[in-house]
Amino acid sequence: MNSRNLFALGFFLTVAAVNNVSAETVWLDQLDVRSAMQGYGEPRKNKSVEGNALTIGGKVFQRGFGTHAESVLHINLGGGAQKFTANVGVDDEVNGNAASSVEFFVIGDGKTLWSSGVLHAGNAPKECVVDLSGVKKLTLKVGDAGDGMDWDHADWADAKFETAAVKTFAVSGDEALPEPVAPYILTPAAPATPRINGANVFGVRPGSPFLFTIPATGERPMEFSIEGTPQNLVMQTKGHEAQINGQFSGVLTINPASGELTGSIREKGEYKIIFVAKNSKGEAKKNFRIVCGDQIALTPPMGWNSWNCFAGAVSEERVKSAADALVKSGLINHGWTYINVDDFWQNHRNSKDPTLRGEFRDTNGIIVPNSRFPDMKGLADYVHNLGLKIGLYSSPGPWTCGGCAGSFDHEMQDAQTYAQWGFDYLKYDWCSYKPEMEDTRGNSTNFPVAVKSWGGFMPANTEQAKLIKPYELMGKFLRAQNRDIVFSLCQYGMGDVWQWGGSVNGNCWRTTGDITDTWKSMSGIGFRQDKAAPLAKPGNWNDPDMLIVGEVGWGKTHPTRLTPDEQYTHISLWCLLSSPLLIGCDMTKLDDFTLNLLSNDEVLAIDQDALGKEAMCVATNGNVRIYAKDLEDGGRALGFFNLGIKPAPLDFKSVTSLGFGEKQHVRDLWRQSDVLVNDTPAILIPAHGVVLYKVTAAK
Repeated sequence: MNSRNLFALGFFLTVAAVNNVSAETVWLDQLDVRSAMQGYGEPRKNKSVEGNALTIGGKVFQRGFGTHAESVLHINLGGGAQKFTANVGVDDEVNGNAASSVEFFVIGDGKTLWSSGVLHAGNAPKECVVDLSGVKKLTLKVGDAGDGMDWDHADWADAKFETAAVKTFAVSGDEALPEPVAPYILTPAAPATPRINGANVFGVRPGSPFLFTIPATGERPMEFSIEGTPQNLVMQTKGHEAQINGQFSGVLTINPASGELTGSIREKGEYKIIFVAKNSKGEAKKNFRIVCGDQIALTPPMGWNSWNCFAGAVSEERVKSAADALVKSGLINHGWTYINVDDFWQNHRNSKDPTLRGEFRDTNGIIVPNSRFPDMKGLADYVHNLGLKIGLYSSPGPWTCGGCAGSFDHEMQDAQTYAQWGFDYLKYDWCSYKPEMEDTRGNSTNFPVAVKSWGGFMPANTEQAKLIKPYELMGKFLRAQNRDIVFSLCQYGMGDVWQWGGSVNGNCWRTTGDITDTWKSMSGIGFRQDKAAPLAKPGNWNDPDMLIVGEVGWGKTHPTRLTPDEQYTHISLWCLLSSPLLIGCDMTKLDDFTLNLLSNDEVLAIDQDALGKEAMCVATNGNVRIYAKDLEDGGRALGFFNLGIKPAPLDFKSVTSLGFGEKQHVRDLWRQSDVLVNDTPAILIPAHGVVLYKVTAAK
């Protein structure tokens, strides 16, 4: 072969090599998609957000990225990609849920290159083909289509890039975030002298068992007592029972060592007493009202719920550990009261986990707990003996959200069982209920199997009466028990539940879908509560979902993804909203920052204020939103929230213009210190952070 032929052959091989490199394919699942920010769950490679095969409109895909709206993934292409292709849609695992609606976007260097339009559950996969020539930064985004993120399980299936000699790309989550900030503690430690915390009022129904633990900080041992015994109400000390003669409206006994107040009251009325706490350092007193009547939960419930850390892995041991930790950490001394068991205490319809398999109900129709919960009454007694209360979870349908046995057609039996076990709280979750099931009542021996595939949420046009009926039924049976059981309606705000929740004996009701530990989720929920706010009142509370501070993770825990400033915003906003406060973290892993965050009594007092008003946004100044809440003592709580990613100035003129005139007393609640408005230099509100004040007229 001559030199000319050799040159020709070399040229041919070089061209072939170049052409081969230019045809390089980079699959999306080859990138580290774990940094994607999304509204719920964890980003998944080659699986749906729930860990199933990627399936859209009945078609199964082997490769891709399963996520959940709102979702954002940034990819640094650097001009090295030529084309992006994918099939997108709602994953079939949502079972045709009508609440599922998403929209996919491909954004290059800040410009939308392609959008899917709104896609619903059951729609066929939509093909996405985008020219990426010259694009340096690509963003793959999934929006909630404007109706909230409930059940928005989204798939980027068969997603891949055609590149120019590039074999991988760097990825990141939401870049529009504040600069990182280390955890910092604002609240000073409680003094050694006694200080009585918590609400100033407590509601109980006539004849119901009474349990209230006086929340007090200070050096132990501490002695508790009661002054100002109301007429016809016997107040006695444990171990020194009073001589009771004649007719009395009730007998309450105080444990002087623990501050637990137990007993019962038979007659309606308002009973005013004075709590006294004394130790070697001093003494504290606090006025307190007991209102015996038709309403309970006169202040929002405070406690812990198992779902946001353990999800389907909950067990009796873990619940007891949470109760022990709440006491040992001292949170009980700040008013945290409830220990609530969420889903998966019942037997499951098809789980492969043997601890979740068993009969749903016994021959008499009584619900059977799974083997992780061998003694429900014993568990309730254990929690009560710590001075705490305990809650449970069910659904008005045949299945819970996790696929365990629900309460349909057994509502009265379940209400009676919960009361006999000694439970004080019921979260009643909509999943699997449908109005057409009402025609099957009384004929549902094998009902769980018959409706195995039925879904959860109702269409938007479902009549309000159909939404009300299952909650009205359970509410009636709970009220019939000789026990006060807080009734929490978990149906995600459908049918403007805040308008009718109280009429079905509800005490609190979710106004939104599930929260997750991102700024997008928390802020998107918290700053959209004004519509329901005017209807909040003692005994009737709007619930924007549980707290996402500490170690959370829905089965596999991690430190919350909220920054420290975002966590201060979270607690401040939920307290201003008069929200139920349910800690969602692993209580055995409380760090100093989280514990401090949950034990500021001046902040918690805003949530527990007896007037029962919910804050609303009263002013907006750029990225700063100001929320105001009227208080029982005539004061007002003000939250200055910075929704931007850079610090923003707090203008004190906005404080003086909110109805208190020139002479005001201003209290920084997180720092528990007074603020001299006229002598204080400009204050910067941290990015995604808050400044929380209480303002009262100067004396």
